[in-house]
Amino acid sequence: MTFLGSALVTVSGEQPDATEKWTAPAAEARKKNPVAVSESSLAAGQKIYLKRCAACHGKTGNGDGPDAADLGIQPAKLSDPLIQKETDGELFWKITVGKKPMPNYGSRLSPTDRWNVVNYLRSLARR
Repeated sequence: MTFLGSALVTVSGEQPDATEKWTAPAAEARKKNPVAVSESSLAAGQKIYLKRCAACHGKTGNGDGPDAADLGIQPAKLSDPLIQKETDGELFWKITVGKKPMPNYGSRLSPTDRWNVVNYLRSLARR
């Protein structure tokens, strides 16, 4: 039972409390995006974003999706300059591990899909 308890702590430790500052580990923040920005990457990222992210973060990344009101917290405004200043590695890590109520996408999306989403998120600031 002790093993299970420590496993639960480890799993829940990956998703920090919604009120904590959400900071990627330095090694993750330094990761470089291996997927070049291209029309196909942006199209793939947009398709995933609209399916998986827009309900909360909004179609244009303003945190105003139709499900946002039911969350109890304001979803990140992905078009915000502070979020846009985060490295690709930081955004990739956040998509990968999630933070309640945002699910983790590490096992739901391939690494390439997550990098495509990062590329698409960059385009939101220009809209």
